[in-house]
Amino acid sequence: MMTPNLVHLFPLFATVFMAAAVLAYTGITTRYWDCCKPSCAWPGRIQVSEPVRTCNKNDKWPNPLNSSAQSACNGGDAYTCSNNGPWVIDNNLAYGFAAAKLAGKSEQDWCCACYKLTFTSTSITGKQMIIQVTNTGSDLENNHFDLAIPGGGVGMFPQGCQSQFDGAWMGDTYGGYQNRNDCYNLPEGQFRDGCFFRFDWFQNAQNPTVEFHEVSCPQAMIDRTHCGRWSYKDFVDQGKDEPLEQAGLEL
Repeated sequence: MMTPNLVHLFPLFATVFMAAAVLAYTGITTRYWDCCKPSCAWPGRIQVSEPVRTCNKNDKWPNPLNSSAQSACNGGDAYTCSNNGPWVIDNNLAYGFAAAKLAGKSEQDWCCACYKLTFTSTSITGKQMIIQVTNTGSDLENNHFDLAIPGGGVGMFPQGCQSQFDGAWMGDTYGGYQNRNDCYNLPEGQFRDGCFFRFDWFQNAQNPTVEFHEVSCPQAMIDRTHCGRWSYKDFVDQGKDEPLEQAGLEL
């Protein structure tokens, strides 16, 4: 039988436990889009449903799928798909993808994991994004999310977008395009829409700080990358399922 003192303490224990479960960390953000194959797209690195899907130069899943295809940034034909850009859910919430480096963790921990970011600076303070990590940023600081936004800057790897967009101007190496009209340098559709996102919902915020914590990935995000983190049993069972979409089709 629980003693009276323990009965009174139980709600406190529960409150502390729940607070710990949603403990938020502080971090920083930048933006990029280098068109390269994301690091979480390589096979055999982590236990997931399948590696992040990549696209060919025409922004289609190859048929057959080939997770071992070389990155476009190394002369291959594996590019970041346009559907890996951000999109709006409502005025205060958006979904997207990012490269990341998290303190005390490794690629095995963050690849295809999802995090809720709450912006804590600039004009978008209070807005939130749920992002899935699809890439590892070797040049990033700890607790750093490099948001994948088309036209956001090619960084150290200009060759991927030069190849995919036939030499189209991509803006500043770090930071990318500086105004909304620059987005018209990108192909119509999800590339351009993802670029517009930065100047519309994101209000062209410059590297806002965030509080973040890990969350379950929305199915809408997994539907785009096909990369989900499951237990070993679920991973094996998932491997028996048919793909949700056929390779070689428009995304």
